[in-house]
Amino acid sequence: MIKKESRNAGREIRHKRIRKTLSGTKEMPRLNVFRSNSEIYVQVIDDVTGTTLVSSSSRELKLKNGGNVEAAKAVGKDIAEKCKKAKINKVVFDRGGYLYHGRVSALADAAREAGLEI
Repeated sequence: MIKKESRNAGREIRHKRIRKTLSGTKEMPRLNVFRSNSEIYVQVIDDVTGTTLVSSSSRELKLKNGGNVEAAKAVGKDIAEKCKKAKINKVVFDRGGYLYHGRVSALADAAREAGLEI
């Protein structure tokens, strides 16, 4: 009998494959996205030192429904504002193994519109 792997296990495999070539530095950190059914989380990470520079989430913003496109847009705008305060202008976008579609692309587009270079 063949064991069927879960969607999240497949996403983690894709994320590891992406991370082989993608890395963040202090000048150009990595913007990582994690998407759950009910929330969306974003971190800006310096992989050289292994530290999180800035983070935001739909839970932190206390949105009524954190699992939709509007919440992703709000989180994208918030992370761009926080990056400006931390003097971060350019980031490398890490989609976390998810398709660049729906909430993930809405977050990236909102961050771009708010002035963050991806």
